[in-house]
Amino acid sequence: MYTDPIADYLTRVRNAISARHRVVDIPASNLKKEITKILFDQGYILSYKFEESAVQGNIKIALKYTADTKESVIKEIQRISRPGLRKYSPSGDLPRILNGLGIAIISTSKGVMTDKQARRENVGGEVLCYVY
Repeated sequence: MYTDPIADYLTRVRNAISARHRVVDIPASNLKKEITKILFDQGYILSYKFEESAVQGNIKIALKYTADTKESVIKEIQRISRPGLRKYSPSGDLPRILNGLGIAIISTSKGVMTDKQARRENVGGEVLCYVY
């Protein structure tokens, strides 16, 4: 049993990228599904599929690579807030990743969203991870 399912999600994606896998399977949860949707909407993954089963379900993520150099679109994906040290940020102090080129995924009272959406809606929350 792992104590940080979001860190496990990010580590599985990171390991699949370093091993140059096309598809990665991850145990599903509602928060992981929302993070997957954000990664797809922002263009960091090629596609995803939610597979429902009797117990928990799975998320199949097709990773995205560039056509010419076969490099991953995701250069780095790192966990920020963790169970031992939660990182919260008000709407005015939300982080900007690589001066707006990357995204921070924020868990707010209005749902999981990117830092840009949270600034637009003027809400703060827990900074889950950075992707760039």
